[in-house]
Amino acid sequence: MRVIAAVAAGVTVAATLLTATSASAAAAPTTLPAGQFTLSSNYHQFDTVNTALVSTLGTAAVHTVMDNANHDRSGITDSLGITYETGFQFDSGDDGDCTNFPQGITTSRDAIGTANSGNYDGHQLVLVSWYTKDGCDGASSRSRITLVDWDATYPNKYRKILLVEPTGTAAAPDFKDVKVHAGGVSWFGDYLYVADTGHGMRVFDLRKILKTNTGGTAGQIGRQNATTYYAHNYAYALPQIGTVTAATTSGTSLAWSTISLDRVSRSIVMTEYTCSSGCTDYPNRAPRAVRFPFAAGATTFAASTTATQALQLPWYKLNGVASHNNRWWFNSSGSKQLYYWTPSAGSHTYAWVSGGESISYWEDAAEADLLWSLQEQVGHRNVFAVKQANFDG
Repeated sequence: MRVIAAVAAGVTVAATLLTATSASAAAAPTTLPAGQFTLSSNYHQFDTVNTALVSTLGTAAVHTVMDNANHDRSGITDSLGITYETGFQFDSGDDGDCTNFPQGITTSRDAIGTANSGNYDGHQLVLVSWYTKDGCDGASSRSRITLVDWDATYPNKYRKILLVEPTGTAAAPDFKDVKVHAGGVSWFGDYLYVADTGHGMRVFDLRKILKTNTGGTAGQIGRQNATTYYAHNYAYALPQIGTVTAATTSGTSLAWSTISLDRVSRSIVMTEYTCSSGCTDYPNRAPRAVRFPFAAGATTFAASTTATQALQLPWYKLNGVASHNNRWWFNSSGSKQLYYWTPSAGSHTYAWVSGGESISYWEDAAEADLLWSLQEQVGHRNVFAVKQANFDG
């Protein structure tokens, strides 16, 4: 149960500050033609090499990974400036690491819904995506995920898994780093969708976690010989199985800054990090949010998918998005605000945390639904959940 998990995390909710809210009817999204945005998917892009990798290295089920979790999470000690229900911090090594940055968030509630208390392979989990830089001020060099146990039945543990892209041949299978910002992540069924800023999404299958050798040096990656594969000292690597590529007829490609799963409409929603002006690393234009539906009854996209909803947004520097029952939430890290909008009720603006990143909607059959989010700042890497009813106008 979530209440027990909150106690296990050692969170003192009463110490948080009250959330400030204000209506802002003048700022509201406008509708764009959804038909101008499409996806092309390929879930079999790496089948040959992945089959060989699995045969050579073997796989570890999620419950095995969690049985071997080797990092401790702890309760939140920072004052977030908002009222939150529960959450945790990463250990001191990850909290203070200037080369790795948490970005996306999803949970086993996304993966399977409320059935069996949201347990996937016996565990209720929070999953966070990260990108790694070469040195504190270096370029992006790889990506990983963190699986965090969120169930009082298990210790307060988490485990890191390296994301890799298969290379080589069936006779000599290999893999390399996935160099994406991993700004958003969505878990649906067994599939993990990771945002790839300039292209769309990379797809991974959590049934195919590879067991890798923890020897070698921190810089070594991939095949060393017929039986030894390194993954920067990680014990587990998750190989990409396919790609979902975005296209548009609007003339301006989408920037896949963050994504989130909407279980109600069985879709993924995305939005863009843009600036009103003056940015050199990001577009200077109004951002968009677009909804792409999964194939009927599936946790995969069809070979070709057309968007069902597209919006132009009046807000900027957006790092988080969520949608549920025709309601939308957008997090602006630049403004420290959370924007809520529905077509019928208009928009509201709420005070939000500093350094806020992605958002994930947590459905609950017995208790209040939540919005999960996180902060990326070094020394303040809090992962937290708020009642969505406190942020819905």
